[in-house]
Amino acid sequence: MARPVLVIGNKNYSSWSLRPWLALRMAGIAFEELRIPLYEAGSKAAILLHSPAGKVPILRDGDVTVWESLAICEYAAELAPGAGLWPAEPAARAHARAISAEMHAGFFALRGSMPMNLRAEGARIPIESAVRADIDRVVAIWQECRARFGAAVPSGASGGPFLFGAFTNADAMFAPVVTRFHSYGVALPASAQAYLDAVRALPAMQEWAAAGVVEAERMPDTDAVAKGARAHV
Repeated sequence: MARPVLVIGNKNYSSWSLRPWLALRMAGIAFEELRIPLYEAGSKAAILLHSPAGKVPILRDGDVTVWESLAICEYAAELAPGAGLWPAEPAARAHARAISAEMHAGFFALRGSMPMNLRAEGARIPIESAVRADIDRVVAIWQECRARFGAAVPSGASGGPFLFGAFTNADAMFAPVVTRFHSYGVALPASAQAYLDAVRALPAMQEWAAAGVVEAERMPDTDAVAKGARAHV
């Protein structure tokens, strides 16, 4: 049986591609990876061969085509129901879906000021009020999830280091924010920093990052942000 194919963009820049890639890897779902470099003359045409939406990521599984990061993560949870990509307990599962949707639909100031760029490690930027509000909201989400759901699961078993104890799609959705906070040196409370460190320590995250930093393609505007930001150190 043919493996699903995940169409992604540049690993250095494409936060949307990272999310389902990480979810599939953490669920143990075997898949083929097709990387289409973004920001090049033929990028749009190449992506349109896989989805009329014209954006990455895209998952092709036989006759099924799924686009949008969160939808692919949902599909992954259905492909591997035993992988725990959503928490088992209904209240925790509802909360995980809510914060995943919030991440998918918001945080525009943070995205714009701190574009995902794995080569930007050590960059520093002035944090304006709208960006600070987004950072504070992310930290509040992380702290609430860890306090309510992460320390122990409802069965009484020990929890893990992630938002809901064990890794879930919610962690996949926030993984690009983890890279942003690390790259731009955002100061975090101890509990949030511990969560960030746990996500960055995942072998799959390290694999993605290692591939991203050596990519040949450059997006001038994003790399200029990183270069200029260092002037504020």
